[in-house]
Amino acid sequence: METQEMHRGRLIDHIQLVVRDLPASRRFYEAVLATVGVPIGGSGEDWFWADELFVSTADSKAALGQLTGRHHLAFQAGDRATVDAFHRAGLAAGGADNGGPGERPYHAGYYAAFLLDPDGNNIEAVFHGEARRSAESVRITF
Repeated sequence: METQEMHRGRLIDHIQLVVRDLPASRRFYEAVLATVGVPIGGSGEDWFWADELFVSTADSKAALGQLTGRHHLAFQAGDRATVDAFHRAGLAAGGADNGGPGERPYHAGYYAAFLLDPDGNNIEAVFHGEARRSAESVRITF
Protein backbone atom coordinates (compact mmCIF):
# COMPACT_ATOMS: atom_id res chain seq x y z
CA MET A 1 0.00 0.00 0.00
CA GLU A 2 1.29 3.44 -0.93
CA THR A 3 1.77 5.85 1.97
CA GLN A 4 -0.46 8.88 1.69
CA GLU A 5 -0.24 12.15 3.54
CA MET A 6 -2.83 14.81 4.29
CA HIS A 7 -2.61 18.08 6.16
CA ARG A 8 -5.50 18.83 8.48
CA GLY A 9 -6.01 20.78 11.63
CA ARG A 10 -8.70 23.32 11.05
CA LEU A 11 -12.32 22.95 12.09
CA ILE A 12 -13.76 21.12 9.05
CA ASP A 13 -12.63 17.64 7.97
CA HIS A 14 -14.27 18.04 4.57
CA ILE A 15 -17.24 19.52 2.77
CA GLN A 16 -18.96 18.32 -0.39
CA LEU A 17 -20.62 20.56 -2.92
CA VAL A 18 -22.86 18.88 -5.50
CA VAL A 19 -22.98 21.08 -8.60
CA ARG A 20 -24.89 21.34 -11.88
CA ASP A 21 -21.91 22.09 -14.16
CA LEU A 22 -18.71 20.36 -13.05
CA PRO A 23 -16.40 21.90 -15.71
CA ALA A 24 -17.57 25.43 -14.80
CA SER A 25 -17.08 24.71 -11.10
CA ARG A 26 -13.65 23.22 -11.70
CA ARG A 27 -12.53 26.32 -13.66
CA PHE A 28 -13.75 28.55 -10.84
CA TYR A 29 -12.28 26.56 -7.93
CA GLU A 30 -9.01 25.84 -9.71
CA ALA A 31 -8.54 29.60 -10.25
CA VAL A 32 -9.49 30.82 -6.77
CA LEU A 33 -7.78 28.03 -4.86
CA ALA A 34 -4.54 28.60 -6.76
CA THR A 35 -4.44 32.11 -5.28
CA VAL A 36 -4.46 30.69 -1.73
CA GLY A 37 -1.94 27.96 -2.57
CA VAL A 38 -4.30 24.97 -2.68
CA PRO A 39 -4.02 22.78 -5.80
CA ILE A 40 -6.67 20.43 -7.15
CA GLY A 41 -5.74 17.13 -5.52
CA GLY A 42 -7.48 14.69 -7.80
CA SER A 43 -10.40 14.28 -10.16
CA GLY A 44 -12.61 11.81 -11.93
CA GLU A 45 -15.40 11.87 -14.48
CA ASP A 46 -17.95 13.28 -12.03
CA TRP A 47 -15.86 14.77 -9.17
CA PHE A 48 -12.73 16.62 -8.09
CA TRP A 49 -11.23 17.51 -4.74
CA ALA A 50 -8.87 20.06 -3.23
CA ASP A 51 -7.76 19.81 0.40
CA GLU A 52 -11.00 19.51 2.44
CA LEU A 53 -13.30 20.45 -0.45
CA PHE A 54 -14.95 17.69 -2.52
CA VAL A 55 -17.02 18.78 -5.56
CA SER A 56 -19.15 16.39 -7.57
CA THR A 57 -22.09 16.07 -9.91
CA ALA A 58 -25.44 14.72 -8.70
CA ASP A 59 -24.56 11.50 -10.57
CA SER A 60 -21.57 10.71 -8.35
CA LYS A 61 -21.95 7.88 -5.84
CA ALA A 62 -21.35 10.26 -2.92
CA ALA A 63 -24.09 12.71 -4.01
CA LEU A 64 -27.02 10.32 -3.99
CA GLY A 65 -28.61 12.27 -6.85
CA GLN A 66 -29.13 15.51 -4.95
CA LEU A 67 -27.67 19.00 -5.48
CA THR A 68 -26.50 20.78 -2.35
CA GLY A 69 -28.07 24.06 -1.33
CA ARG A 70 -26.37 27.43 -1.08
CA HIS A 71 -23.29 27.40 1.17
CA HIS A 72 -20.79 29.93 2.46
CA LEU A 73 -17.16 28.75 2.40
CA ALA A 74 -14.26 30.91 3.54
CA PHE A 75 -10.66 30.16 2.58
CA GLN A 76 -7.77 31.50 4.62
CA ALA A 77 -5.44 33.89 2.83
CA GLY A 78 -1.91 34.74 3.93
CA ASP A 79 -2.19 38.46 3.20
CA ARG A 80 -4.37 41.16 1.66
CA ALA A 81 -2.76 40.77 -1.76
CA THR A 82 -3.92 37.14 -1.83
CA VAL A 83 -7.50 38.22 -1.07
CA ASP A 84 -7.28 40.71 -3.94
CA ALA A 85 -5.86 38.04 -6.30
CA PHE A 86 -8.57 35.57 -5.23
CA HIS A 87 -11.29 38.06 -6.18
CA ARG A 88 -9.74 38.87 -9.58
CA ALA A 89 -9.15 35.19 -10.39
CA GLY A 90 -12.69 34.22 -9.42
CA LEU A 91 -14.25 36.93 -11.57
CA ALA A 92 -12.08 35.89 -14.53
CA ALA A 93 -13.09 32.24 -14.04
CA GLY A 94 -16.85 32.81 -14.11
CA GLY A 95 -17.60 33.86 -10.54
CA ALA A 96 -19.85 36.81 -9.72
CA ASP A 97 -18.92 39.62 -7.36
CA ASN A 98 -20.59 39.32 -3.95
CA GLY A 99 -18.45 41.89 -2.11
CA GLY A 100 -15.12 43.20 -3.35
CA PRO A 101 -11.90 43.14 -1.33
CA GLY A 102 -11.99 45.30 1.76
CA GLU A 103 -12.11 45.49 5.53
CA ARG A 104 -15.19 44.10 7.21
CA PRO A 105 -16.61 44.96 10.66
CA TYR A 106 -16.35 41.39 12.04
CA HIS A 107 -13.12 42.17 13.94
CA ALA A 108 -10.15 44.52 13.59
CA GLY A 109 -8.02 43.56 10.59
CA TYR A 110 -10.65 41.32 8.92
CA TYR A 111 -9.97 41.79 5.19
CA ALA A 112 -12.07 39.71 2.80
CA ALA A 113 -13.61 39.35 -0.64
CA PHE A 114 -16.72 37.42 -1.63
CA LEU A 115 -17.71 35.69 -4.87
CA LEU A 116 -20.65 33.61 -6.00
CA ASP A 117 -19.52 30.40 -7.66
CA PRO A 118 -21.38 29.01 -10.72
CA ASP A 119 -23.98 27.41 -8.40
CA GLY A 120 -24.54 30.50 -6.25
CA ASN A 121 -22.41 29.45 -3.29
CA ASN A 122 -20.90 32.41 -1.40
CA ILE A 123 -17.13 31.85 -1.55
CA GLU A 124 -14.83 34.04 0.55
CA ALA A 125 -11.12 34.61 0.98
CA VAL A 126 -10.19 36.18 4.31
CA PHE A 127 -7.03 37.55 5.87
CA HIS A 128 -7.47 38.02 9.61
CA GLY A 129 -4.46 40.31 10.01
CA GLU A 130 -0.96 39.63 11.20
CA ALA A 131 -0.84 36.55 13.41
CA ARG A 132 1.48 33.71 14.31
CA ARG A 133 0.33 30.10 14.03
CA SER A 134 1.68 27.35 16.24
CA ALA A 135 1.68 25.12 13.14
CA GLU A 136 0.52 25.43 9.53
CA SER A 137 -1.45 22.18 9.77
CA VAL A 138 -1.51 18.75 11.35
CA ARG A 139 0.24 16.13 9.20
CA ILE A 140 -1.59 12.83 8.93
CA THR A 141 0.20 9.86 7.36
CA PHE A 142 -1.55 6.58 6.65
